[in-house]
Amino acid sequence: MTSDFALQIPAELETALQLKTVQYLVTKRPWLDLYGVNVRPVAPYGSASRRVNVDPALIHRCLPDELLFEVFSRMAPYDLGRAACVCRKWRYTLRNPIFWRNACLKAWQLSGMVENYKILQSKYESSWRKMWLLRPRIRIDGLYVSRNTYIRAGVREWTVTNPVHLVCYYRYMRIFPSGRFLYKTSGQTVKEVVKCMSFRASKTDGVFSGRYTLTDDKVEATFMYPGLCPTMWRACLRLRGTTLGANNRMDLLSLSTSKVNSDGIIEPGEDILGPVELQESVISRISHQRGLAPFAFVPFEEVETSVLNLPVEKMDYYLPG
Repeated sequence: MTSDFALQIPAELETALQLKTVQYLVTKRPWLDLYGVNVRPVAPYGSASRRVNVDPALIHRCLPDELLFEVFSRMAPYDLGRAACVCRKWRYTLRNPIFWRNACLKAWQLSGMVENYKILQSKYESSWRKMWLLRPRIRIDGLYVSRNTYIRAGVREWTVTNPVHLVCYYRYMRIFPSGRFLYKTSGQTVKEVVKCMSFRASKTDGVFSGRYTLTDDKVEATFMYPGLCPTMWRACLRLRGTTLGANNRMDLLSLSTSKVNSDGIIEPGEDILGPVELQESVISRISHQRGLAPFAFVPFEEVETSVLNLPVEKMDYYLPG
């Protein structure tokens, strides 16, 4: 039964209300207007494909294409990845194999140009960008840091219970593409050590220089502790990444030290790094079973804000992942 107070809406007004309701239900998608619009990537300077084109973006109207191409050619590979997220034109431009070829040849310069081209064609379908993302490589734009902790029992007189101390120390590695690396063991945090991790560091900084080799994802590193009784330090590490192409972790598979006397003969010595296990095949080599925490990569721009700077009171254990 219809109420006597029901409003009688005219047909014209009812149609207008329906149209107004539809406007609120339909979502506006302005990016649909970009479909079918051809985005022209930046062509190299002097290329025959260069034509006069009016770009609607302000930066592209003010910055010539040849200058933009020159800027991209001087950027680091990880900065190129960030620049590719700016717009479609930059993303298409950075697919140019010239940028990634220079990065790959610099990262694997120890393998040689001929060997790199063979690996490129046999494993990565002649794609320099794919080779950069999938092939294991050592990062040189920061430090590899291994945070290690152990418990040390203290002594207190005239008490029944003894205190327990949680000791924290770090292993630092800065690797260069030339096959050399710098190593330092210290209790200082990352932001304090990064200042002295260079070849200009003095002997008082405790920074040692060594050599390394990279075979697939395995890294063999060694250096010599100087002194009256020199010690050979050897480590075997494995590269991996938390994401594709990150290469931000190095697992310490083995660590050994060997004493070397003045005659150059290696002999066993006292272990100063923890419990040891003498190998039967090489009696003079001491394999260490403690302090084998994985290395986590810290870029130079993040050394001040890294969580590895936290003291033991705030972070008693660090899980690199």
